[in-house]
Amino acid sequence: MSELATYDFVIVGAGSAGCVLADRLSADGRHRVLLLEAGPPDRNPWIHVPIGYGKTMVNKTVNWQFMTEPEPELHQRKLYWPRGRTLGGSSSINGLVYIRGQAQDYDAWAAAGNAGWAWKDVLPYFIRSESNARGANPWHGDSGPLHVSDIGVKHPLVEAFIHSAQELGIPPNDDFNGASQEGAGYYQLTTHRGLRASTARTYLKRARSRPNLTVITNAHATRVLFEGTLAVGIVYHHDNQEVQVRSRREVLLCAGAVQSPQLLQLSGVGPPELLRQYGLPVRVDSPGVGENLQDHLQVRLIYKCSQPVTTNDDLRTVWGRMRIGLQWLLQRRGPLAIGIQLGGLFAKASPQSTTPDVQFHFGTISADVVAGKPHDFSGFTLSMCQLRPTSRGSVQIQSADARQAPAIRANYMTTSHDQALMVAGTQLARRLMTSKAMSPMIVEEYRPGPAMATEADMLDFVRREGVTIFHPVGTCSMDPGPMGVVDERLRVYGTAGLRVVDASIMPLLISGNTNATSIMIGEKAAEMILADLTQGAPVQAQRLATVAKPVVVGVPAAA
Repeated sequence: MSELATYDFVIVGAGSAGCVLADRLSADGRHRVLLLEAGPPDRNPWIHVPIGYGKTMVNKTVNWQFMTEPEPELHQRKLYWPRGRTLGGSSSINGLVYIRGQAQDYDAWAAAGNAGWAWKDVLPYFIRSESNARGANPWHGDSGPLHVSDIGVKHPLVEAFIHSAQELGIPPNDDFNGASQEGAGYYQLTTHRGLRASTARTYLKRARSRPNLTVITNAHATRVLFEGTLAVGIVYHHDNQEVQVRSRREVLLCAGAVQSPQLLQLSGVGPPELLRQYGLPVRVDSPGVGENLQDHLQVRLIYKCSQPVTTNDDLRTVWGRMRIGLQWLLQRRGPLAIGIQLGGLFAKASPQSTTPDVQFHFGTISADVVAGKPHDFSGFTLSMCQLRPTSRGSVQIQSADARQAPAIRANYMTTSHDQALMVAGTQLARRLMTSKAMSPMIVEEYRPGPAMATEADMLDFVRREGVTIFHPVGTCSMDPGPMGVVDERLRVYGTAGLRVVDASIMPLLISGNTNATSIMIGEKAAEMILADLTQGAPVQAQRLATVAKPVVVGVPAAA
């Protein structure tokens, strides 16, 4: 094992939150910061072309390509989970949709005992992060690193979709991140001048020239170094070597909802029975590590279009591909510059819901599978996901080797509530597609097809065709209770000098796409970390006095 220099902060994972931390913690030049990324630099050209996520979603060089365990309520299918494995993490391969969720989501976090995470507390960090093309207002910022842009063109299919929603009493909405989320409209995207605005190309790019920031790619973290319960560094693999690096201040895990809990478990922080199964010492008994997994399950309805206005039509011929390619190269406009998901809708599928409980993504392309070969007919896709599932899953190591993927059990639709809402959302999608506004645009429903008519048919359709929409959270939950993993300042319970800063800390899944919230978490965490430096020595994170403290089982003084 070789040993590198000591840094003030060691950040594991250069994803949506990790790049934010690297930028903010290195900004004043006072602290030496090391950012470790398991994947390569973000040089793949398809990363930067907005429509290119159809390529990166299946590219093993920049994508972890996880698979779930067989899902009990989805006919025992194993689902494909793409996660970013490059600078920018999943912000470099996602669908670019900029959504913050609902104010009620964050108020629920705070009500569960997480002080400082209510909507009024987190909104300033969303605004700070953002450079919105529409300028500054009470909801948006215009001077942050993250570029957020309008699609900039109107599409006849999306226009018809918005009008179909109005027929059902769902209002148009020009800003899903403004005063209200409910309604139909165009999404804003994390793009800038026709290019993807990942956190690597925004936050990290401006920080890379600073001498106090070091970025190492192809560096796969394998465990946290501890002295007792004080985190003092990281061990990682790089160039076929095992390397040790140490931190003076803090170790910050930003590896995401799959790999942050995996790294904690490999480091002896987690459920004792799981750790002992693989011969790992139990440093901190923390039963919630890897539990509370939540994700959005989506179902995709596909329609044959009566007009040649879809992306399928653009891609079907050589001349069509040349035309949109030149449009992007010369003008940074057209389908390549705006991706696939143009329109959106947030609505209440259940009469008991007081805020939107389902989300729709309207894509002007169709394929049998996500990121698959487009159909040879004019087609479009309407996907629907339940926003706040009640089902819970887990992430658990399957080996003491960090290079072996953990077991992912999403446990989709294991509650009757989730099953009913997925059916209700699918029925709402069909009502939208049979409206007066949409009917002239549709030749036929290609999937699920008119033969699928009853509620039982719809539930079976979801079970056969449901897939992730790539929003896993919750596996290192911020919660003062016995299953919590981090406190409200994101410090790992039972340890000192260690925090988790990524989507895994969300106690409840937000109502929408999760990238913007992950960036906000990075912004808020950076401010808390710098504020806590005034306390000097790292503080041991403990649960509330009414909750049993983590048990430190006999381990060596250093490992």
